[in-house]
Amino acid sequence: MDNASYLTDQPFTDLDLAPELIRGLETAGFSHCTQIQQLALPLVLAGKDVAGQAKTGTGKTAAFLLAIFNRLLRQSPHAEHGAKSVRAVVLAPTRELAIQIHRDAAQLCQHTALRMGLVYGGTGYQDQTEALSHGVDVLIGTPGRFIDFYKQGLFDLKGVQVLVLDEADRMFDLGFIRDIRYVLRRMPSPAERLNMLFSATLSRRVTELAYEHMNDPISIKVESDTPVADQLIEEVYYPANEEKLGLLVGLLKKLAGERVLIFCNMRGTTEKIGRLLERQ
Repeated sequence: MDNASYLTDQPFTDLDLAPELIRGLETAGFSHCTQIQQLALPLVLAGKDVAGQAKTGTGKTAAFLLAIFNRLLRQSPHAEHGAKSVRAVVLAPTRELAIQIHRDAAQLCQHTALRMGLVYGGTGYQDQTEALSHGVDVLIGTPGRFIDFYKQGLFDLKGVQVLVLDEADRMFDLGFIRDIRYVLRRMPSPAERLNMLFSATLSRRVTELAYEHMNDPISIKVESDTPVADQLIEEVYYPANEEKLGLLVGLLKKLAGERVLIFCNMRGTTEKIGRLLERQ
């Protein structure tokens, strides 16, 4: 959840965190804040909304999860809270990110009685509906599946006390902003909930979203304006469609022995490339 290169001398024990969360951090082996945690946690623990610019791997996930859990442990449910109400919502642009957030959440809240829920598209429909039928306190998910289940009446948003939008810039890139606004307009007003937004860049459109649906958020940054990690080297190729696979195989041969991640924009393309590489 965090990276040693980002650690500060701020111990979690100096923050106003519930004892159950301190135990969760100790069990997970975390003792000191990262930079984004040191900046964000004092603000959100005091009830201030935050719009944070942070790269992946800086500890932002733990920052907003600790803020969520602390809020729910210290405050009673909303007056409108019902049997199907969720108390906190975390929206992420991809199912992989949603799954990772849920995994981190389970680790940090293991000494509490808070119930986690996870919803995302592509698979797991029956298991997800079954979990929602038992009620959840914190619901983590991707916008499409989230709205699908909401429209089915599997949960309601009238008791939401905390909202998190993670990787907000990717929400725009993937065309989810209309869905995000649909969800936000069905929650209590921004003044009645704690709001957090995190993004690799705080662009004009992300900032506008923050000020439209948050309560006077405080902007924090832990990096330069470039979203690319310093240790990464970017190269761009422009092959014709029929040349792409050959180019990919050639590049992989140059990287023999290295671990490689390949991202595709469609499931079918991913499967096709996987079969091709298995034959090589």
